[in-house]
Amino acid sequence: MRGLYCLIVTIFALLAAPAWAQLPDPNAAGPHLAIKLVAESERPAAGSDVTLALDTRPQAGWHGYWLNPGDAGFPAKLDWTLPAGVTASAPAYPVPDTLLIAGLMNYVFEKPYAPLVTLKLPAGLAVGSKLPVRLKTAYLVCTVQICVPETAELAVDLTIGDGLITPQARATFDAWRRAIPKPLDAKATWQVTNGAATIAIPYPANAPLADAYFFPVTTQVIDYAAPQTVTRDGDRVLIATRGKAGGQLAGVLRIGDGRGLAVTAESGMVAGAVKGGDGILAATLLALGGALLGGLLLNIMPCVFPILSLKALSLARGHLDERAARREALAYTAGVVAVCVALGGAILALRAGGSAVGWAFQLQDPRMILLLLLLTVAIALNLAGLFEIPTPAFVGNAGGVGGAFATGALAAFIATPCTGPFMGVALGAALILPWPAALAVFAGLGLGLALPFLALGFVPALRKLLPRPGAWMEFFRHILSVPMWLTAIALAWVLGRQAGVNGMTLGLIAALGIAVILWIAGRRQARGLAFGIVWVGALLAIAGGSIAFVERSTAAPVQAAGSEPFSEARLAALRAEGRPVFAYFTADWCLTCKVNEAAAIDVASTRAAFAKDKVAVLVGDWTDGDPVLGRFIERHNRAGVPLYLYYAPGAAEPEILPQVLTPGLLSGLAAK
Repeated sequence: MRGLYCLIVTIFALLAAPAWAQLPDPNAAGPHLAIKLVAESERPAAGSDVTLALDTRPQAGWHGYWLNPGDAGFPAKLDWTLPAGVTASAPAYPVPDTLLIAGLMNYVFEKPYAPLVTLKLPAGLAVGSKLPVRLKTAYLVCTVQICVPETAELAVDLTIGDGLITPQARATFDAWRRAIPKPLDAKATWQVTNGAATIAIPYPANAPLADAYFFPVTTQVIDYAAPQTVTRDGDRVLIATRGKAGGQLAGVLRIGDGRGLAVTAESGMVAGAVKGGDGILAATLLALGGALLGGLLLNIMPCVFPILSLKALSLARGHLDERAARREALAYTAGVVAVCVALGGAILALRAGGSAVGWAFQLQDPRMILLLLLLTVAIALNLAGLFEIPTPAFVGNAGGVGGAFATGALAAFIATPCTGPFMGVALGAALILPWPAALAVFAGLGLGLALPFLALGFVPALRKLLPRPGAWMEFFRHILSVPMWLTAIALAWVLGRQAGVNGMTLGLIAALGIAVILWIAGRRQARGLAFGIVWVGALLAIAGGSIAFVERSTAAPVQAAGSEPFSEARLAALRAEGRPVFAYFTADWCLTCKVNEAAAIDVASTRAAFAKDKVAVLVGDWTDGDPVLGRFIERHNRAGVPLYLYYAPGAAEPEILPQVLTPGLLSGLAAK
């Protein structure tokens, strides 16, 4: 209906123009666009290019139209008469303005503008040869009330010469060229779902962007009058509007102050495109369910299981009544959820500021790895019985609620290096949902992580299943220190990868210093003395000093045998050769990644199967948070690593593999 209405308006404007022109309007006398054909050089060299400008100056209150006029109007038609052998390019228009009239969006020029045309001259012309250039143009010019079709006959005479451009002409044409949109060499993507169109345009996070708007060159695809919502997401700009699905979409992104970028977007999947209305609710519920399951599974990870077990043992002692058990369960849950929501909020805030970050983004910093290492060593020593964690008075007065909250917060913080089934999809979806829904998903992750202890606190029958208190509890507590030591070893390895041997050595020295101080404090506690404020200060000094001095190593990451570093260019080249490609994205701090690599990827059977079928292996190392890899991961609706993709020869899209791999699964891919 809108297209038919626009057509009727335009035809009526053309047919009724003479009557409208007679309205008592002081601007009715034409022509209303003063156009002059100007050559950058009136003596161009033979075989060269010469730029012509249609120097156009609208009368006050009138406007001309862009190459895509929008909902009404039509672009100027250019009819050239050129000497033999001379060709003219299509006009290059500057960035237009928007003009909304009666619900119709128009792309117009209300101020002076100059479309540029390039003439290509044949070689071999003699100096002094005359080249008369003639142009007849028909166009529509309007005010907010009336439209008038006009024509103009323009001419410029060129003479073959030395190609001299005067300083005045060069300055004038340089100003006109600055207004022409610059081609964007990076690939853009667009997607339409239930009429909601999302265009993702690569654009540096630190580049200025003001008054952004997308002007579609491709017609009959984007709803011109629909509002456009522009957001920055790392090194890209997302434009949300209304439209219908199509193929390639060409347009211009206005970036401010009359400047723009010429964009070509291919139809595809956009990480950040969400459905409207019921679609958002459905996506939120699915992501929330995945986050709950993913958080629940985190409890079996070696960095979380000991802490959960320790809390379960506190209930097994049976010293808490029903009300106290529920209070501790709620406090523990509140601590877990608070940390997950805080981390989620930090991720959303950083992404809104232009950073391409995802889940566990803080682990891309070796200082955070060192802090986790020292914290894990301290927990392992506590579980081994070397010392007891002192309980502040305010915690004791709260009946253990403060301690339960702190333990829950610690469990969530320690769990950040881990990911597992359901988590990747859920957190990837969270990053493209509206922020309230996204925070709900992060809260769901925390709830899933806290669910076992919450169930123990609220279901007495489950507590009755716990073993009776006894000497075994202390022995079991010591056993729980083993997975924490394994976690500490893994963190030390990650620190070595990020900060080099010197950084890992510094971390181990700091861990030794922490251990010595905790041993001294434990001896004091055995004699009935307090932990000691001096020793607390010493712990903080060692931790703070070591964190202040650790630095990221500049050494290149070690590449697995038979693999290559991932890049989109290399992926495209391998696919063009018709080779199957297995691309996986990992990080040194990702425990799930390393388990998959050791158990399924870097094993003899997988390597043999890949070699037999010439499967290329590309590895994307996201340890340092490379924003280029981050954007690629986001395009596959993931918030972080691991991500496993298999590109079969000739397939349009990759197969996204599960987050838990087996050698049989990978060998089967090679056999497809």
